[in-house]
Amino acid sequence: MSDLPLLKVMSLSKFYGGRIGCANVSFDLWPGEVLAIVGESGSGKTTLLNCLSTRLMADSGIIQYQMRDGAYRDIGRMSEAERRFLMRTDWGFVHQNPADGLRMAVSAGANVGERLMAVGARHYGQIRETASDWLERVEIAVDRIDDQPRAFSGGMRQRLQIARNLVTSPRLVFMDEPTGGLDVSVQARLLDLLRGLVQDLGLSVIIVTHDLAVARLISHRMMVMKDGHVIEQGLTDRVLDDPHEPYTQLLVSSILQA
Repeated sequence: MSDLPLLKVMSLSKFYGGRIGCANVSFDLWPGEVLAIVGESGSGKTTLLNCLSTRLMADSGIIQYQMRDGAYRDIGRMSEAERRFLMRTDWGFVHQNPADGLRMAVSAGANVGERLMAVGARHYGQIRETASDWLERVEIAVDRIDDQPRAFSGGMRQRLQIARNLVTSPRLVFMDEPTGGLDVSVQARLLDLLRGLVQDLGLSVIIVTHDLAVARLISHRMMVMKDGHVIEQGLTDRVLDDPHEPYTQLLVSSILQA
């Protein structure tokens, strides 16, 4: 593991008029680390995720990303074209609703292959072979490669979205409630798949979830948000087993009583 952070976030803030989206958020993310951002609806966790992934531009603060050559780049100073290329290659984004991250009118193979073409792949046979390999890795039968995502179940669509994101070997993946809206049994299968892929590929992940059980299963470290502020952070097991802030204690106790 590198002794330098992959991502350095300093005093990141976003406001909607007079309302706080997120305020003065600072943290480092390390290579191979999974960070969970948790909190109730309206806590600011999705705003923070969108700012980190440049889907929203922050009002203030700095996000520095370590490029593959080892140099840090200020994401806010990148051109729009540079940020788009980063998102297609070194970064991934897994949406809660797979339809937001897939092209529903093209085949499963094309959804995976499209991202390969964004990094220069042109040989149709090789693209199709790689897409087939990735469908197998996310537990989708290869004979479904020419089917459109609209013919898939919700769990299959989410697994296809994961394959589409991971096929270019990104180093950082953002996930927005990736198990939300799925049946419990489907959630468990998806989480097992994600944990295996994250470990095998050495991915760094920032995952937003309201489900503390999901956070415990997949993350190394956790940040708890309330009213746009990070009020507690630390190793996931420590935060969940020995929460220091009253709000975190309330979150944990509500899960235990459910």
